[in-house]
Amino acid sequence: MRMYDIIAKKRDGGTLTQEEIAFAVNGFAAGSIPDYQMSALMMAVYLRGMTATETAQLTAAMAYSGDMVDLSGIGGVKADKHSTGGVGDKTTLVAGPIVAACGVKVAKMSGRGLGHTGGTLDKIEAIPGCSVSLTQEAFFRQVNDIGIAVIGQTGNLAPADKKMYALRDVTATVSCIPLIASSIMSKKLASGADCILLDVKTGNGAFMKTLEDSIALAKAMVDIGEHNGRRTAALITDMDTPLGRNIGNSLEVIEAVETLRGKGPADLTEVCLSLASGMLWLAGRGGAAACRAMAEDALRSGAALAKLRAMVAAQGGDPAVIDDPSGFPAAAYEQDVVCMQDGWLYATDTEKIGIAAVLLGAGRETKESVIDPAAGIRLLKKAGDPVKKGDVLARLYAGDAAKFAAAEEKFHSALTFAARRPQLPALVLARVDKDGVTRF
Repeated sequence: MRMYDIIAKKRDGGTLTQEEIAFAVNGFAAGSIPDYQMSALMMAVYLRGMTATETAQLTAAMAYSGDMVDLSGIGGVKADKHSTGGVGDKTTLVAGPIVAACGVKVAKMSGRGLGHTGGTLDKIEAIPGCSVSLTQEAFFRQVNDIGIAVIGQTGNLAPADKKMYALRDVTATVSCIPLIASSIMSKKLASGADCILLDVKTGNGAFMKTLEDSIALAKAMVDIGEHNGRRTAALITDMDTPLGRNIGNSLEVIEAVETLRGKGPADLTEVCLSLASGMLWLAGRGGAAACRAMAEDALRSGAALAKLRAMVAAQGGDPAVIDDPSGFPAAAYEQDVVCMQDGWLYATDTEKIGIAAVLLGAGRETKESVIDPAAGIRLLKKAGDPVKKGDVLARLYAGDAAKFAAAEEKFHSALTFAARRPQLPALVLARVDKDGVTRF
């Protein structure tokens, strides 16, 4: 078998066999196939596409290129959730505890933020003392005892994906659905969960900007999961406006706690309940309506809040801040962003708002950037709200007052005003599962 022939076959529109895909992925991961040949193959995939079976086989080869986490030491069904990334997306901190409170295990490996999107690990590390580095023994024990743990990726998960993504980033092959789907799902398969709910964000603050592209990506990922023996579904959720009102690590943990107390923003609460009930449904806890009722009860009763408190304590954090968020370190400086006109806040460019938060110190511009956990933005007005000249639109937080000018300029550039109320999209626009697509 020769890599040259595999490249030529895909270049000419052929369908690769499982053996050909495994040969290419394993050889590249081992170093016997050079960068330029893998780059050529990925460009051929970009131009010619892949069948659902090819994409599933590519994902499996990438997953098995490194460690496969064995979660059999954890009793019961293990459910996972993955978000494709957004602004203000603190859903893991709400939906995870809800699911754990309903008796389904959440053994989750999460990532860090880069660019305008936040990362779950950075939010957890904003909790004083809380660690995302656990030994496998401690991880398993915590999930068995409490029902939930959220940690950083351990071991050597999907090393082929890491090498392939580095090439895609510099060869103009990032925006290719088979390659995006296999990149995401190879890590999910390697992480060992029994069932996977995907939260595919759509809109101007998401990687996928249109509903049709988001559905196509969701279908590809669901097909991969099901082909590889994992019960998988996806929800398409709106990211044309930030989720909730708080953006920034400590601020988002505080808002997640408020939501678990039943006092969170309506949009965040609804998306989290939809995700939690979807995870419960995948885990076999009942029909859609029964799982929704179960999730609502866990939120209303305080059982989900108790799970978050227990998780924080088990991971070395101070559970007192869950009861009294004033224990979070405050930003040294704050500044209001004032509205300059009357009317309606018609729309927001969510990506620009995320960039404004990064400029304040809440996110990373490079992998080496140091995050200020107290930095961020609190939105006092959102798309759909009436506004008057002089109203405070948002409050900015930073550890250095010199950061405010650039952040405020970026924030203002993200806003569109009009004389009429906008028609806002639904929060959950579609569900994708093995039976097809349901639009809402």
